[in-house]
Amino acid sequence: MEERYDPATIEPKWQQYWEERNLFRTDKDDSRKKFFCLEMFPYPSGKIHMGHVRNYAIGDVIARYKRMQGYNVLHPMGWDSFGMPAENAAIKHNVHPSQWTYENIAYMKGQLKKLGLSYDWSREVATCSPEYYKWNQWFFIKMLEKGLAYRKSSYVNWCHSCATVLANEQVIDTKCWRCDSVVVQKKLEQWFLRITNYAEELLSGCDTLSGWPEKVVLMQKNWIGKSHGAEVDFRVEGIDQNIRIFTTRPDTLFGATFLCLSPGHPLAERLAADKDELEKVRAHYGKVDEKVGLFTGAYCINPMNNEKIPVYIANFVLMEYGTGAIMSVPAHDQRDFEFAEKYGLPIRQVIVGAGLAPAHQPQGGQPQGLPLQEAFVDEGILVDSGQFSGLKSADAKQKIADHLEEKGLGKKVVNYKLRDWGISRQRYWGTPIPVIYCDNCGIVPVSEKDLPVILPEDVKFTGTGGSPLQESDAFLHTACPKCGGKARRETDTMDTFVDSSWYFIAYCLKDSSGLSVMRDQFKEDSSPITHHSLLKYWMPVDQYVGGVEHAVLHLLYSRFFTRVIRDLGIIKVSEPFVNLLTQGMVIKDGAKMSKSKGNVIDPDYLINRYGSDTSRLFSLFAAPPERDLDWSDKGVDGAYRFLNRVWSVVQKHRDALRKSAPLATGTDDLSYGARAVLRKTHQTIRKVTADIEKDYHFNTAIAAMMELVNEMIGFEPDNGKEMQVVTFAVDNLLLLLSPFTPHIAEELWAKLGHKEIASEMPWPVWDEEIAKDEEIELVIQINGKLRGKLMISAGLADDDVKERALQDSKVVEIIGGQGIKKVIVVKGRLVNIVVGA
Repeated sequence: MEERYDPATIEPKWQQYWEERNLFRTDKDDSRKKFFCLEMFPYPSGKIHMGHVRNYAIGDVIARYKRMQGYNVLHPMGWDSFGMPAENAAIKHNVHPSQWTYENIAYMKGQLKKLGLSYDWSREVATCSPEYYKWNQWFFIKMLEKGLAYRKSSYVNWCHSCATVLANEQVIDTKCWRCDSVVVQKKLEQWFLRITNYAEELLSGCDTLSGWPEKVVLMQKNWIGKSHGAEVDFRVEGIDQNIRIFTTRPDTLFGATFLCLSPGHPLAERLAADKDELEKVRAHYGKVDEKVGLFTGAYCINPMNNEKIPVYIANFVLMEYGTGAIMSVPAHDQRDFEFAEKYGLPIRQVIVGAGLAPAHQPQGGQPQGLPLQEAFVDEGILVDSGQFSGLKSADAKQKIADHLEEKGLGKKVVNYKLRDWGISRQRYWGTPIPVIYCDNCGIVPVSEKDLPVILPEDVKFTGTGGSPLQESDAFLHTACPKCGGKARRETDTMDTFVDSSWYFIAYCLKDSSGLSVMRDQFKEDSSPITHHSLLKYWMPVDQYVGGVEHAVLHLLYSRFFTRVIRDLGIIKVSEPFVNLLTQGMVIKDGAKMSKSKGNVIDPDYLINRYGSDTSRLFSLFAAPPERDLDWSDKGVDGAYRFLNRVWSVVQKHRDALRKSAPLATGTDDLSYGARAVLRKTHQTIRKVTADIEKDYHFNTAIAAMMELVNEMIGFEPDNGKEMQVVTFAVDNLLLLLSPFTPHIAEELWAKLGHKEIASEMPWPVWDEEIAKDEEIELVIQINGKLRGKLMISAGLADDDVKERALQDSKVVEIIGGQGIKKVIVVKGRLVNIVVGA
């Protein structure tokens, strides 16, 4: 055996061994229980970072552990490969996005293989391949047929200088990230998916997500945002028109002193006298840092008290929520309060704290005549509210809503914050939306037999002028599928969240020949095979691993897509992910690792210097997976030293280990040291298993293995049976290490003469009886005199021994009120408690 641990030699060796034998390739096997383990697939930006290492190491431990437990494990990997960075690279480096993307995929795939990850690469998908995005287009057409996809006008971020639409993340302090020009709101025709049709089901489904972190479930619920309230009609003075508002606080109706429209409201253009000022408000649409408004010159009538109040257009009123119009109650809404103070509008308090008795409530002013310093947003007692004065807010909400319905002034409604999903992107590197526009036939979906609509190659990337697809005549001009006349294609591409909303289903159907099963399943001349056997076997994902930054949109869209695909008759399940683990970030120098901060650690450097096993071990040991990991060079060195200690333990006993069989039975004639090693081994198997099963606390599992190695190093076997104990300990240590550091485990396992490889061995089991701590008699003295005896576990830490002795009822009685000066522990078997006045 080599004298030194050399990961640069052994790691490529075992990676080649696994790959040549397709060790991790998985097929459906009805005789075995399945386990679908999935980490969120990466964007191929060029190189993996330490966040990737941590994410994929976590998933790999789970996959390897479940495989050793006998599960049929599906553990795939692919590439979320559409998106803006590829277009930016095309502009900057004059290289086609496809070339840039596939070169990055090749490099990053090599990096992942160096980490020894147990992926079934035959199932690899890249969302930018026509083979994949064909099905994005197929799903879109099916949604269009079912009324779940539609087109409407919507405001977007528009840069006049670049003549292009910007994503929200490209707008920095109201300016274009590329040219620094002021960004304005522009109305464009956009495609939407009707996710709101599933709002209630998505919300109620949150209660079934018992395997998800509570904070993520709460974020999902809050994003969907169910609220009970009322829609109320305010009549516009002088014209035959009502403005319908939505409010969750009908108890504050008497406090409405003005009404605000969204800049996108249908009446905004009609009522605004100054169109230039209206455009200024639109330029600030949706921005919460500044309240910008415009008085229209119009007034409306509050139906509860017939008061005439002014109508404003305000940047903070979203067309996407409620009705696009709100009644403004500045005394009881902080946003309205700030707006009212800025524009000199009245503030009327109609709810006071419950401590103010109705007899002392003022009419038409603030409690005790004092002006509010901020909005009073709590519930309380109504004042100046007509017949409803004196009611508690909770009661008033119901009674006022009933009153509105009885008088025909409004109605009770349930509303959601969730808005339909706008998927139109004015970019090139994305899935073409499969729609054709014909002057005679209108909007016509591309025929299924003509899918995929492929991205053309003859495009120029300038970063200006909207989508490059508009400049490709060969792509733009086509024939109408209905009438055969001249028509044009949609030049918008899909939001890349579409790509990642169903990729886990593609993995189930993918094989080395591509998505052939999908081709068979979704033939044009036949409906999808109901509950396809592969999908029925593999879905849902049993364990999903990824960053908490995806806690809302990606997960919500995946839940939505899964339900749509269910309703198409393709799968049975409603929820895509049974269990979710959101790992923390990798932190260095007090900040998340990023190039801009100059605190990035290159995984290639780490692997080349220490090996991938050390990289994996450190990322798993430094913190529980859900916590942020603080980078530590010393921690990396410590992980490397530990693996060298494991190597040395096996090296020390190599010849005897090859000749010795593990201890099978009998512990009576073992020495105390041998029994301690055997007991520690069974305890470690129990501990590691429990820590993996319970919240994947790999850090404490690794700590337990480190303790076992310490126990082994301190033991010298005296005879053949004690050598069998060492053999048992070493064999099980290597199997426990196998999911965490697979290369060194395989190498040492093979060096010990085992015919099977460690990765294919069953997971170790422990004997509960042997794992029990031995008991010894503890002698308790007080000021040197024997005062009692206790039976305690052998090996109990000194602090625990002290605690047990001081809690003994007889000792407590003897000490009484005397002060304890010190407690002396002698070899864990004797405690002397020194007391005195």
